[in-house]
Amino acid sequence: MEPQPEAFQRLALFVEFYNQLNFSNLATLRDLYADNVEFIDPVHQISGLVALEQYFSHAYQNLQQCEFDMGAHGVGPHWGFVSWQMRFRHSAIGAGELIVVDGTTELTYNSEGKIVRHRDYYDLTQMVYQHLPVIGWLTGKVRSRMAEA
Repeated sequence: MEPQPEAFQRLALFVEFYNQLNFSNLATLRDLYADNVEFIDPVHQISGLVALEQYFSHAYQNLQQCEFDMGAHGVGPHWGFVSWQMRFRHSAIGAGELIVVDGTTELTYNSEGKIVRHRDYYDLTQMVYQHLPVIGWLTGKVRSRMAEA
């Protein structure tokens, strides 16, 4: 079955939604996600919209900037996949310097078009660890050793 143009539009709107999301408009998560959403990333596994809103409230509290560029993507009637590049600044990571992270998201939609499963894949070292003084030095050493092997 060939994906409908609405499926592509839904994925582009997802990226646009995240480019507009900030601490003051977190209530708009209800427009995108179903009450029973499951959200998974390399650090968290969150069940339910209320828990997801709490997670984003904490995550976006000190976020200074966050932008996504949409990369390769694919869609089906009830699913979507998008690769992305996120550029962000957060006061608690890397002293507020610009951080660039590459990742992908898998989405599953219910019959009403709301997201019931959101799974992110990204390199936690690229996002956080390399920007912490001691851990960043250690991960750099490990990467160097592995490159020599």
